[in-house]
Amino acid sequence: MTFERDAKTLELPWPFIGREDELELVRRCVTGARHGIVVTGPAGCGKTRLVTEAVRGSDCAKVAGTPETRQLPFAAFAHLLPETVSLHRAVQLLSGVRLLIVDDAHLLDDSSAALVHQLAVHGRTRLLVVATDGAPVPGAVSRLWTGELLPRLTLEALPRVETEQLLAGVEALTADRLYRLCQGDLRLLRDLLGAVREHGPLTRVPDSGEWAWRGPVPLTATVRERTAPLLDRTGPGERETLERLAFGEPVPLDADALDLHVLEDLEADGLVHVDERGAVRLAHPLHGPVLRAAAGRLRARRLARTPDSCTAALETESAALAGAMELADVRAIPAPVGEWLLDEGARVPAGHAAVRARFSRLRGELREAAAWAREGLRDADDPSCRLELALAAAQSGETGNETRDEMTSSREIAEGSAAAWPAAARGDLFAALEAITDEPYDAVRLGAPERAVGRLTGVFAAHADALARGDGPALDRVAGQLEQRGMLLFAAEAHAQAVRAHRDPRAARTSRTRAVALARRCQGARTPALSGLVLGELTARQRQIVTLAAAGLSNRQIAEKLTLSIRTVGNHLYSAYARLGASDRGALPWLVALPEAQPA
Repeated sequence: MTFERDAKTLELPWPFIGREDELELVRRCVTGARHGIVVTGPAGCGKTRLVTEAVRGSDCAKVAGTPETRQLPFAAFAHLLPETVSLHRAVQLLSGVRLLIVDDAHLLDDSSAALVHQLAVHGRTRLLVVATDGAPVPGAVSRLWTGELLPRLTLEALPRVETEQLLAGVEALTADRLYRLCQGDLRLLRDLLGAVREHGPLTRVPDSGEWAWRGPVPLTATVRERTAPLLDRTGPGERETLERLAFGEPVPLDADALDLHVLEDLEADGLVHVDERGAVRLAHPLHGPVLRAAAGRLRARRLARTPDSCTAALETESAALAGAMELADVRAIPAPVGEWLLDEGARVPAGHAAVRARFSRLRGELREAAAWAREGLRDADDPSCRLELALAAAQSGETGNETRDEMTSSREIAEGSAAAWPAAARGDLFAALEAITDEPYDAVRLGAPERAVGRLTGVFAAHADALARGDGPALDRVAGQLEQRGMLLFAAEAHAQAVRAHRDPRAARTSRTRAVALARRCQGARTPALSGLVLGELTARQRQIVTLAAAGLSNRQIAEKLTLSIRTVGNHLYSAYARLGASDRGALPWLVALPEAQPA
């Protein structure tokens, strides 16, 4: 398998994704009785973008603090005030401003901070104040919320599901790598993706049309800024210890190469982490790649491990993943060696790739499962990887010839119950059930628990029993157990089945909400149990626009038909994609065609 190069044509739209509740809260604070709001959160989490979206189309003034002007009086307001002005006069001059955005308020000079505080006290100007958590904040700014002048919204890092929505068109393992490196820092995410697009080995994945990134992390200005506390360590032995971890983590605590006194200092400063098993790792996923990229060639050659040296560690990881699946517990397990091979662009053995693909599929991470399977197929036609690729495709609702070809590529696969899923994806449940031979739980997932009687144990047997009895509360309890075990797709399906089993409409709505929330985390899963479930979660306007988009109308045509702006149509579609767990229009016809789509 080869990757097609020339990534210059990759389009990187950066829509506003998620944050619907937060957006509505900020808008209410701008248009309602309140005098504004303070939005805080970690660097790069999208605070400024949220505020900008909330006031889009409104007439407002904007000021911002900067590190270079913290000692200059009223520096942030220089474009709104005369050169020399008192605080009292500044308040008077700005009293006519209806709406004021104050960005990077933690960097305001003292005079500007006092002016913002006074504007909040007088209450004639609505304020949207943005500040970064963890940074020193002028007292006049912090008193905005501690003194209860303005409410405070603490913004968390963008969740993984929404981050994946931003990375539409990017292969799942690359999206996972970017998420691991950036941890919700959208500024860093955009910087890394831009650098990889411009200079890195961004490649087209055959058959999927997606883009993949393998290779070192580019040391951009933003990356260096985020890792300065790491790169600037100069204590005796500190850099040597950090680099040994970067090229070989996890390292046993009792390893001869590690100085315990140095480790204590690094741990105290939050740069390394020691787990309960005594394994030492760097504290942030970005740190290892940055240290490896910053090391010179000779130093990297001396410290770096090779793919051949990873065989034993990789077998240990595979065994741990397989053991977890045997115990029906697929909660996340650290598997850094396989991820390191992948990130470096080294060959991942087909056996390990197949295990990773199955583990991801059982977790409901279908796009990741398909991507791991493709990695295993790069150099060999491995039946296990081909099976996992086909299962991931079929449970994502794909019904094309490629999926059928994957399933029929070997006699063993063609005769097994895995052949049920392409039939299920085509809507032929009778054929799907007839094909099941070796995976009785598939019959439960497809709504025929009677075919699994006496063939299941534990939570899977409980699922079959609850479904056979039509016991909604029991199905919800089973769903909770499956979720605890990391099996999010199975949990979503159990909640969806509970919707139809409940006699209490309120309980049915609760099950439906839980099923939708879990299904959104399953990377486009579209199985019979979920049919008719997600579309009803949209607003009436979103359903209307999604239906027209599924029929093939462009955004402009939809806007003309509904007398809306093209931007409004686009915003509704992006919100709908997020709720449906879809990345583009390709999934819409399947969703809209499903039966039993009920109004929200």
